[in-house]
Amino acid sequence: MTVRAKMKCWLVQPLHSGDPDEHCVQICLMPVYNDGGADNASWSKYTPNGEIRLSITNPDATAQFAPGKSYYVDFTPAD
Repeated sequence: MTVRAKMKCWLVQPLHSGDPDEHCVQICLMPVYNDGGADNASWSKYTPNGEIRLSITNPDATAQFAPGKSYYVDFTPAD
């Protein structure tokens, strides 16, 4: 079974490690609710709650995220 959550990015923050050549960005997402859709109904009947926080070092991946933009996150067992 797969659970799909609709998440909204609320933070894209560069992280500094002391190495000027190292690219690292923190991405934070929170569940979307009350947007007129039923995208989160499969896992949270009322008000979904939670957070996904990622530290990403791939510039091509971090370029895909923008504050205020929504994304689908699928949770599938990895046996």
